[in-house]
Amino acid sequence: MAQHVKEAVTFIEHGHVRVGPVTVTDPAFLVTRNMEDFVTWVDTSKIKRKILKYNDKLDDFDLL
Repeated sequence: MAQHVKEAVTFIEHGHVRVGPVTVTDPAFLVTRNMEDFVTWVDTSKIKRKILKYNDKLDDFDLL
């Protein structure tokens, strides 16, 4: 999701990452092996929209 640790910390602090249903804003949050598969972008994240638009997978319904 990020090239560098500093970039990853910025994403987390700005609230762009969630683990399961919980938005994570603490960079020291410990993700266990069982939870690794549940690390995703927040639905309202502009970074997620940019990635989907780049991959031509952005649905117009998501913009609502």
